[in-house]
Amino acid sequence: MTKGKPWTHEEVKRLLRLVAEGKTIEMIVADLEKSRDAVYHKCRRLGLVEEEEGAKGRTTSSIRLPKELPSVEEALKILAGALQAASQSGLDKVEVQRLQAIATLARTYEQLVSRYIDYRGIEVMLIDMRKKYEALTGQMQRQPRQWGNDGNKSLEAQGGNG
Repeated sequence: MTKGKPWTHEEVKRLLRLVAEGKTIEMIVADLEKSRDAVYHKCRRLGLVEEEEGAKGRTTSSIRLPKELPSVEEALKILAGALQAASQSGLDKVEVQRLQAIATLARTYEQLVSRYIDYRGIEVMLIDMRKKYEALTGQMQRQPRQWGNDGNKSLEAQGGNG
């Protein structure tokens, strides 16, 4: 399943030495002239990268709920920051994916906040209309009845009693 050039015994020895010396992955990639993914996967196959059992598919972060919702402006600032960071050259694949996720989440958040604000506005209007309706029905109950069930003026409202 090798996609690139196979590792030589010399390259594997150098990889083991560089890892033992505590070199960063960037240094190892430059020294071996291999891709970051190739070095990472070779380290995994050699058992040089520790992975928790069952770590695949699990999240590595927890979600803390904020006390206050960020404003639409704050979400747009996060989106703008992600866009600026994404325009830098030399980003690795993981960083690009992280920035794409941030941009997607910021856009989604902005849309949801806009809907929430609309719903809150509608809710305020409904509450106001309910108060006005209750005030009107209260007034109608206090006034004498002028109209009958058939839509015609009642005898009381016509001034007669029968």
